Amino acid sequence: MKKLMTMTRQFRDDENGAAMVEYTILLGIITVAVIGTIVTVGTWVGNKWTVLNSTINGH
Repeated sequence: MKKLMTMTRQFRDDENGAAMVEYTILLGIITVAVIGTIVTVGTWVGNKWTVLNSTINGH
């Protein structure tokens, strides 16, 4: 029983798990922001390319 109580106290006092969850959430937020930026920039470049191509072919 004493060993179980010791393990329970160690688990309660261990903050590595909480820090790992926080870093995982932060990594997820950064990943979503990067993907959103890439999609936005890709759309903008695609639109500019289409306008350039239309302008060149139109004249």
